[in-house]
Amino acid sequence: MLPINNIIPDLLKTLESETTILLQAPPGAGKTTRVPLALMDAAWRKGRKILMLEPRRLAARSAARYMAGQLGEQPGQTVGYRTRLDTRVTSATVIEVVTEGILTRLIQNDPALEAYAVVIFDEFHERSLQADLGLALVRESRQALREDLRVIVMSATLDTAPVARLLGDVPVLSSEGRAFPVDVAYRPIPRNGRVVEQVVSVVHEALAEQTGSLLVFLPGAGEIRRAERQLQGQVKSNVIVAPLYGNLKNDEQDRAIAPAPEGYRKVVLATAIAESSLTIEGIRVVIDSGQQRRAVFDANSGMTRLVTGWVSKASAEQRKGRAGRIEPGVGYRLWSESTQFGLAGFTPPEIQEADLAPLVLELAQWGARSPEQLDWIDPPPAAHWQQAVELLQWLDMLDDDGAITGHGKAARDMGVHPRLAQMILRGREIGHGYLASELAALLEERDLAGRSVGADMQERVRILRDQGPRHGVDAVRVKAIGKSVSRLAAGLARPADMPTDDKVGRLLALAYPDRIARKRHGDAPRYQLSNGRGAVLREDDPLARHPWLATAELDGKAREATIYLAAPVDPGLLQQDLASHIHEQEEAVWDDSRGTVVARRVRKLGQLVLEESALPAPSPELVQQGLLAAVRKKGVKSLPWTPAAEQWLARVSLLAHCFPDDWPGVSERWLSDNLETWLGPFLAGMTRWRDLEKLNLRQALASLLDYQQQQALEELAPTRLTVPTGQSVTLDYTAENGPVLAAKLQALFGWTETPTVAGGRVPVVIHLLSPAQRPLAVTADLASFWRNAYPEVRKDMRGRYPKHPWPEDPFSAEASQGTKKRPAR
Repeated sequence: MLPINNIIPDLLKTLESETTILLQAPPGAGKTTRVPLALMDAAWRKGRKILMLEPRRLAARSAARYMAGQLGEQPGQTVGYRTRLDTRVTSATVIEVVTEGILTRLIQNDPALEAYAVVIFDEFHERSLQADLGLALVRESRQALREDLRVIVMSATLDTAPVARLLGDVPVLSSEGRAFPVDVAYRPIPRNGRVVEQVVSVVHEALAEQTGSLLVFLPGAGEIRRAERQLQGQVKSNVIVAPLYGNLKNDEQDRAIAPAPEGYRKVVLATAIAESSLTIEGIRVVIDSGQQRRAVFDANSGMTRLVTGWVSKASAEQRKGRAGRIEPGVGYRLWSESTQFGLAGFTPPEIQEADLAPLVLELAQWGARSPEQLDWIDPPPAAHWQQAVELLQWLDMLDDDGAITGHGKAARDMGVHPRLAQMILRGREIGHGYLASELAALLEERDLAGRSVGADMQERVRILRDQGPRHGVDAVRVKAIGKSVSRLAAGLARPADMPTDDKVGRLLALAYPDRIARKRHGDAPRYQLSNGRGAVLREDDPLARHPWLATAELDGKAREATIYLAAPVDPGLLQQDLASHIHEQEEAVWDDSRGTVVARRVRKLGQLVLEESALPAPSPELVQQGLLAAVRKKGVKSLPWTPAAEQWLARVSLLAHCFPDDWPGVSERWLSDNLETWLGPFLAGMTRWRDLEKLNLRQALASLLDYQQQQALEELAPTRLTVPTGQSVTLDYTAENGPVLAAKLQALFGWTETPTVAGGRVPVVIHLLSPAQRPLAVTADLASFWRNAYPEVRKDMRGRYPKHPWPEDPFSAEASQGTKKRPAR
């Protein structure tokens, strides 16, 4: 009997009076397949359906098939499933297992979810973006329209604190599970070793020493294929090596999760897809590489990059638990015990790292223009949200106020990323709708052809139309992508001729206007993108001869991204298709080779200059902008800093640290960001860099302070202090641990307290000098120095400098700048 059965009665009873439940059950407890079936006879269901969300297509299909089998049926009868490309649902279906994006569609079309009695969020610990969005929308729907709608949040390793904080005081039910003990063995990858080689080595070890089948976790499909190639022919004939990842065809996935035939063992090479939801029969050994691949979005570049990093402790426990489903098992971890202690507790929620454009468009359709209008477990990052809004406005899907436009509604209805929807909709307008659908279907999935054929998207279209080389291309994937094309291009006929590359580039430019690339000067295939970033092609790529590209996929590196998918584009067509985003302006830029400002009139797409002409008589304001641009490029440190200016900066920095609300920060970054305020007015009449040598930087900086602040600066951070001899000594605020006062030791006799600045908050560091002006001691506590250190200094120095006074009592001695006074004759 499955462990979850023990709490099913409590679950049913609680749902009679409560509408929200948190259900925790470890892997193997049976929650995915038992809970929906147990709810079918609940009176509160009143003929409505049960909706369960799974984070992955394979898990949704597998769970529905298993539950249907328990009823002696096929999927599509009492139990059915919906995924983006595959649906098995009829009028008789009571339980619908869906991937998470489907819920968003259902609730947008029917905010009350009238057809459903309960929504189950399975494997919620994975914290996918769609699960967080789905829960936020369902909660709002319940509050406004459906108080009786039940919600069950199920998880194996859920950190309940943030969920409970959002949901409030809701019942939490826990199942013990039936996990058998799993022994852990650590097999760290050797220095300079590779993960695949270590995996293969440990697989051989486990096959020799353990019984049962093996489940191996690798970061991605590439590593799985390499491990599969190395194991084929090396393992015994009764060992089946089965890959398992998202883009495999259905029958290969089913083969991987099916029990091994009698007398056989299996080695399942899997991504994180096997971490939860799926039950793989006969697994007794888990080999965990400890690595996972996540898509991380960079709001600055607007690009997503795949990052390979360590799994969390929660994920490692999930993976290990797969070995203890049927009997005691063994888990091999390819890292050290010390590394284990350093792992993060949980994987970051996807909402914190994802491209939010689809979410922002969905919420605009819902009527929410800011994330504050919904309740979130973890709110979307402000920078990611703002970047998504700006992109959607550039694509004309949101208006200036953030409300969804008619074009935005049509794009959302396409069910693809807003960029791809833009390409399809605009492609139809210019007569290339079918080609746009092909490109969208290709870009939705992992690259069909891989890096071997270069970056040209036209080559992918050739393969899709069966007119290009098919070596190494999965025919099943080609067929699946073809189905997506049929869906996206409904009603359109496929053109007879292959498209020219400029048509492909034109369509890509409509979807990725921020990634238009113009080749820089020189032979290397280095490009500037319209978003201001740099990009590069492999030098042997045939596309490298083209000066203009529309890029669709890059690796997202901050400094210079590698272009993976692109097509040539005609700049004339860019000016036609993206006319509303091309701006004409006068600008001044810095010409480093000439050392002067160059003023010009330009037409620009983002940061790319399409056309330019010289301005013979630029305005002084424009020239000033060019000089400020030069300062930003060269850095504030390139300005003519004098000791006086450096001391001023250090004094104000000290006061800003002590009184942050009253003084400007004046860091290098702050000064660069505010050049127009303090430096701009002092550049009048200057056009060349050498003109800046005449700049009074101390005076320019002083303009940052008003009259009262300038008076306070002299009082709180004086430039000089008077010592007991009556002399005025300069303070050095730029010295390490400053401010520093350096003075002859004898000149400070009688000073019993350490002087301070910043209203008494900062003691002056005193460098006590010998008569030869060499340092004797450094102190920020003068009284302590006189009492404790001075006697030793006196003992050492009085013989070396007998003409200078070394009194026993420095507190009452008279300060002296020179030697001892000679006695009167």
